[in-house]
Amino acid sequence: MGFVLVLGLAGCRSSPAGAAIPSPGVPAEASGARYASIAPDELAGILNDKDFFFVNTHIPYEGEIAQTDAFIAYDQMEQSLSQLPADRKAKIVLYCRSGRMSAIAAESLTRLGFTNVWDLEGGMIAWESAGFPLQGE
Repeated sequence: MGFVLVLGLAGCRSSPAGAAIPSPGVPAEASGARYASIAPDELAGILNDKDFFFVNTHIPYEGEIAQTDAFIAYDQMEQSLSQLPADRKAKIVLYCRSGRMSAIAAESLTRLGFTNVWDLEGGMIAWESAGFPLQGE
């Protein structure tokens, strides 16, 4: 029973097993590739002059942040390349509910050759905790 409990707790991590949680704005190592983390207040500041492609990776749907461009399940990045910018240098910001699914998606995108990938630290939970609204809950 203790083994099951440990597995259950491991599933609640906000970053992939063995991965350090990146600091906001600092690139994170992702299987030899790199992506960066962005804090909710930093994201709110750049949403006004949006110059990035914004993707909700969470499944099932549990709301969204305004100005989201696409909804792509975290485990479907490679199969959904046609929904992403063709330019692999384009800035892409990912988010999910807690940060775990979007971190997995960020790793996938960097492995696929995308070089300007950002992950919302703490996901929609952190976004709401910072006082910012969600839509469509």
